[in-house]
Amino acid sequence: MSPVLFELLLRSIWETVLMTGASGIISLVCGLPLGLALIATDRGGIAENLWVNRILAAVINGFRSVPFIILLVALIPVTRLIVGTSIGTWAAIVPLSIAATPYYARIAEVSLREVDHGLIEAARAMGGNRWTIIREVLVPEALPGIVAGFTVTLVTLVGASAMAGAIGAGGLGDLAIRYGYQRFETSVMVAVVVVLIVLVCGIQWVGDRLVARLDHR
Repeated sequence: MSPVLFELLLRSIWETVLMTGASGIISLVCGLPLGLALIATDRGGIAENLWVNRILAAVINGFRSVPFIILLVALIPVTRLIVGTSIGTWAAIVPLSIAATPYYARIAEVSLREVDHGLIEAARAMGGNRWTIIREVLVPEALPGIVAGFTVTLVTLVGASAMAGAIGAGGLGDLAIRYGYQRFETSVMVAVVVVLIVLVCGIQWVGDRLVARLDHR
């Protein structure tokens, strides 16, 4: 691999890490509250409201049902409105975040649903309000599952960011298509695949270690 291509590889790695990290943080900040809202407003929840629950679930399911490549194109006007362009790394963060947020919300919901209902009832009996139950019971008890779900989300975002490279988002996907495929640079394609494997394995390893540290069962 020539020095120029190696420099492009390093830049593409940084762009992929940036896209994955930024959209991952946004999905965590937005998706976890959505998961909590789904649990809280469900039947028997601490803030039961079935109408709100059904509407929220329908919106989340609607976004999850759209394939990412279609969502990527459909959100171009929104992306231009937010960042001023539909091309580049920062532009890709918008659809990546919108796609990952409902995905992570459902993962968080599953983890939160596994919390022992007896603990919630005990907190209620001791006079705990909704926010206390969320802060002191739901989130701490579900934390290992929440972190494990976030790890899965980050791994999924790595693949999605590579897909976003197909329409000029930059990153490893863009490098693999423009140089590895279109210019028949086999070494570039192999390097991109190796980097993606290392990146995914690294994220999974860190996530697994953190879950093991948090899980005291």
